[in-house]
Amino acid sequence: MQDVETPKIKPTGSDQSDDQDGKQSKRILWIIPNYRTVNTNTHLPPLALKQKFWLATEDTFDYSDFIFVGGLAGISLSQKSQPTFGQGAEGYGKYYWHIFVDGAIENYMSEAIVPVVTHEDPRYYTLGKGGIFKRTGYAISKLFVTRTDEGKNTFNFSEIVGSGAAAGIGNAYYPPQSNPWVKTYQRWGTQIALDGVFNVLKEFWPDINQTVFHGKY
Repeated sequence: MQDVETPKIKPTGSDQSDDQDGKQSKRILWIIPNYRTVNTNTHLPPLALKQKFWLATEDTFDYSDFIFVGGLAGISLSQKSQPTFGQGAEGYGKYYWHIFVDGAIENYMSEAIVPVVTHEDPRYYTLGKGGIFKRTGYAISKLFVTRTDEGKNTFNFSEIVGSGAAAGIGNAYYPPQSNPWVKTYQRWGTQIALDGVFNVLKEFWPDINQTVFHGKY
């Protein structure tokens, strides 16, 4: 798949840019998609509706996502998180498609649908400087604070509301529960936690790439 094309505007004051439009390398560790990450002091035009949906599509159908979902399905199977799914190949298949659909809905809600409605920018802007604790705190804070299409800070409705909506929609295809809200909150919390982990990874990837791989990736 091709990455979303945006006008090549040279970032101001950035010394960590991987290309002239301030984007980071397109993958982390050759596998994890990194299409939505740009340098924090880069000034890019707002994403159009089509571009936001394309970002969600890239994240959802990237080959790495099928691998990631496979790993999560295996963990869920071993933990018997949904006993009604059973075990063996059939059980694994049920876990797999449920987790894949969970991720797909969350991607489109948090990267396309809600950002279009709220005029938020779904890209992650790295801080790129400071100590480990400062930058880790920054990465986590981006779960709750994001940019508008105009470049101003705002509450991250895309992440919080989008993930919550996706978790609620999941009740339509998961087996009935005695207390469906428990599973809903679990899916909601798990997705936000995973996004937080990926934010931290995106924040420090340029440093890892430069220090370990000498900027080759």
